[in-house]
Amino acid sequence: MPRVPATAAPDSGVTSGPDSRNRLVDTPVTGSKRVLLAAPRGYCAGVDRAVIAVEKALEHYGAPVYVRKQIVHNIHVVTELEKKGAVFVDEVDEVPQGEHIVFSAHGVSPAVVQGAADRGLHAIDATCPLVTKVHREAVRFARDDFEILLVGHEGHEEVEGTAGEAPDHVTLVGSPDEVNTVVVKDPDKVVWLSQTTLSVDETMETVRRLRERFPNLQDPPSDDICYATQNRQVAIKKVARDADLVIVVGSSNSSNSVRLVEVALEYGAKAAYRVDYASEVKQEWLDGVETVGVTSGASVPEELVQELLDELAGAGYGDVETVTTAEEDLVFSLPKELRRDISGKQDSRALGGRGRAQALPSTGADGPRA
Repeated sequence: MPRVPATAAPDSGVTSGPDSRNRLVDTPVTGSKRVLLAAPRGYCAGVDRAVIAVEKALEHYGAPVYVRKQIVHNIHVVTELEKKGAVFVDEVDEVPQGEHIVFSAHGVSPAVVQGAADRGLHAIDATCPLVTKVHREAVRFARDDFEILLVGHEGHEEVEGTAGEAPDHVTLVGSPDEVNTVVVKDPDKVVWLSQTTLSVDETMETVRRLRERFPNLQDPPSDDICYATQNRQVAIKKVARDADLVIVVGSSNSSNSVRLVEVALEYGAKAAYRVDYASEVKQEWLDGVETVGVTSGASVPEELVQELLDELAGAGYGDVETVTTAEEDLVFSLPKELRRDISGKQDSRALGGRGRAQALPSTGADGPRA
């Protein structure tokens, strides 16, 4: 099977739904067929918190509730929330004055916060606490007059929000190859920060090259790449070395999902693809494939993975082995406005974790809350 580009994203033109299931045919292979299912995978604590925040805002205030940008980078999640009454906008000036607006998990700049206040909007901040940590680091280092080399992807909402905390102090570094073009005023007062959803390996290579140029480069007080991103990359590395094909469930604008495809290829998968839905899997991908690796990005609900497993089972890949590399039990408190129900009592979902067990009918739960 030919190796595909890491950024390849299929465009089958097929939509998800009951009529699109069981399209795949059980074709013969040399050995036995199986699926290696990565764990952890799917929803992280920050995503769960953000999605619940929109749902609870709709319960509290009624539709519509406005959301700046996609609450998380997953087309299925956004579509389901739209059905419940969420309205997604690009900027706060699209929201009628006095309405409720939720800031996405990726965070926003102070300018966006001020823009919402200027319009009299009732803002609910669903920024992932791990992203908020990076924002605070940017503010602190800028206050101490450090130049901040922010490793991340230009145009990503998280990068825009972090850079907006200290625009006069931040220089974006998009890849290891961009290091040679970085210019700083004082090489003795430089620190690096990063987008939370990057490839761990590529980020560390970027930092290594930055340190070669700026030996006194300081590290952030703690790792900026989030635990969920790292855990999912570690899991797919272990799966990829034994996989003929890896399928990553996740949307094209999900940085961590795209990175999982790249990591799978780098660590031995013969081919790797990203899909939003099981219906996008193509029959030819399975030609001669004995072992299929499956994982999902940190903004993907488990139901989409289960649909993929069902589709693969119809093609003969009913033997599923879970490959677990870490246990996750982290949960985050919801935004303060949403921690109580309409009657004023403490809400049972105040911690933002719904205990979504990543379970298979044949094996039971393989993963913790995320």
